[in-house]
Amino acid sequence: MNRPLLLLLGTGAALGLNFPLGKLAMAAGISPGLWAALISAGAGLVMLLIVAVTERRDLSRTSTLWFAIVSGFLSYVVPSALTYTVIPKIGSGLAAIMFALSPVVTALLSVIFRVRPPNLISIFGIVIGLAGAGIIIFTRNTDFSGGAASWILLALLIPLFLGAGNVYRTVAWPFGASPRKLAAHTNLAAVPFLALLVYAQTGTIDVMPLASIPALVALQLVVSTIMFLMFFRLQQVGGPTYLSQIGYVAAAVGVVVGVFYFGETYPKSVWVGAGIIAIGIAFSTFGQAKKD
Repeated sequence: MNRPLLLLLGTGAALGLNFPLGKLAMAAGISPGLWAALISAGAGLVMLLIVAVTERRDLSRTSTLWFAIVSGFLSYVVPSALTYTVIPKIGSGLAAIMFALSPVVTALLSVIFRVRPPNLISIFGIVIGLAGAGIIIFTRNTDFSGGAASWILLALLIPLFLGAGNVYRTVAWPFGASPRKLAAHTNLAAVPFLALLVYAQTGTIDVMPLASIPALVALQLVVSTIMFLMFFRLQQVGGPTYLSQIGYVAAAVGVVVGVFYFGETYPKSVWVGAGIIAIGIAFSTFGQAKKD
């Protein structure tokens, strides 16, 4: 698939499904760190199998080890650790805003380091999308905690690391390596770090609780595998800034899932926010097409 818009929508939709699946897992007593490790380990192994079956004649001999370690550390491990650290201090609403800031940070880093920088149309779309995401986040999270300034400053590292990871993958993409191979290797490289995070939080690494929710585990692995397969392809064809907007799509998908599965109700402003996100993505897609 080479169409950035379809990849953006597909990746963002899969990302949006991760949140309600994680919510169900937490309700079943699974720790956030263990669930994150499951996603990387399970999706990584499935994608590794896909690569082994579909890319037997891969002639690339470029090492992906360093790329996988750095990419996994920047994009998965550090944001996860920071999120679990700051949510008890500043609340989930402000933490969600930090993820919504990642497209803006990615765009800034892309311009500073001249890595497929967005044009003015794309930047306009990003700003519009941020406004829409902000409406959804603020409306869905009316119980913002009054966090100390130091914790908020720490939380601001989340979009910084996400943006750095987005830019790094474009800059350091190993020559000739396929998106599927990099997706598999990056996820597997993150597992040891995530396992250490779980141990630091709980003092143990007990995977037995996962056996109590086999259907949910299987569904999560399917969703996360599909997401990462599209994610790395989107990185390749769309660049870091366009990729970063998957968070906007995920915010809108989260609203839809909340309504139809969890029976949640939202004021009209949430749906207005979803519409604004759609307008922002349309501008960004148009800007991407003009640039290419």
